[in-house]
Amino acid sequence: MEHGSISHGAVKTEEEHRRDICTAGRWIHERGYVASTDGNISVRLGPDRILISATAMCKSMMEPDDLIIVDREGRRVSGMRQPSSELAMHLLIYRLRPDVNAVCHAHPPTATGYAAAGVPLDKPILCELVIGLGRIPVAPYGAPGTPELSAEMEPFVQGHDAILMANHGVVTYGPDLLTAFLRMETTEHFAHVSLVTELLGKQVLLSGRDVEKLEAARARYGAGAQSAAPAAPADSARSEAGPTERVTLTRRDLEALIDEAVRRDRTLR
Repeated sequence: MEHGSISHGAVKTEEEHRRDICTAGRWIHERGYVASTDGNISVRLGPDRILISATAMCKSMMEPDDLIIVDREGRRVSGMRQPSSELAMHLLIYRLRPDVNAVCHAHPPTATGYAAAGVPLDKPILCELVIGLGRIPVAPYGAPGTPELSAEMEPFVQGHDAILMANHGVVTYGPDLLTAFLRMETTEHFAHVSLVTELLGKQVLLSGRDVEKLEAARARYGAGAQSAAPAAPADSARSEAGPTERVTLTRRDLEALIDEAVRRDRTLR
């Protein structure tokens, strides 16, 4: 495996998983999905072992030896550091989702903004959202590092592959670490698009017929949890929907927003 890359699905050694987590940590930090020591990443090594990032450590500075192995009860098996304070959230997801082998938690700014506003990403504005993730709900707030956090998330884990955490961030997961990371990236991308439509004061939703076709495609592709698709409008034609309050922008303001988004995209690339 080349340095700085993560591959899908192949059976890997523990050392390869360690390098993958460090790579994912650099990716989420470089993209601005975390700041300082925020976020946590884990991989299931086997039925009784979880490899997870350490607490209070910048994700772009992790080295393979910094990671910790815990058992299914969260007891440390190996490693010199302390595991993430949000370990219980990872253990919950692994317990409820036998198909999941990797978890990624971060604070991507736009998606976290939706989480802080208590607004789910559940409108069918992009076909990729319907196929890839379905609805992305908001779990009620739970204090980080406490049993309350896991308790508030538990009802959402089995039916979704991405969850907005109220006033906190985003958690995504999948059969391997690359999938978990890509779902984080996808969630933030959809949040960007949704925000632009709201700033423009107009959303053109996919029709019920469109959503049905995409749901069928989702089933064929086997795209993770069978999350409900975003709610389609009642009629079969394409529908326009807007926020409760329309945001009015001057042309100069809109051009400045677009220029900023383009510059940010070029920087991340």
